[in-house]
Amino acid sequence: MASSEHTVGFEPADRLAQDRESVRRRFWIKLKRVVAKLPFAEDLLAAYYCAFDKQTPRHVQAALLGAIAYFILPFDFIPDMLPVLGFTDDAAILATAIRMVAGHITQDHRDAARAALKRGIEDAEVE
Repeated sequence: MASSEHTVGFEPADRLAQDRESVRRRFWIKLKRVVAKLPFAEDLLAAYYCAFDKQTPRHVQAALLGAIAYFILPFDFIPDMLPVLGFTDDAAILATAIRMVAGHITQDHRDAARAALKRGIEDAEVE
């Protein structure tokens, strides 16, 4: 029982993170819908590019996919539709995951994120 206590509330994100293609597809759908409201969009995209980079170690991919899965879930601790507060839990989860694996998010991942935002999310998905 003690081993599962630390994951209370994260089970749906954990299950979703196991399905990489679902994460990939649902990530772009949600990002397109909310990108204008996200002050952490560049970090989120850099984490996404790192998570799907074949050079990224599996444990790093797992941590980032879990954080991204939490972002794309339609429900979470603080509903995303709430003004100002809606994405604070998503940002906290992402910031924690990024801090844990910061050394694996390369300048190439950050450059790809910046370029995707610059040219627009619609075109970024095809990368």
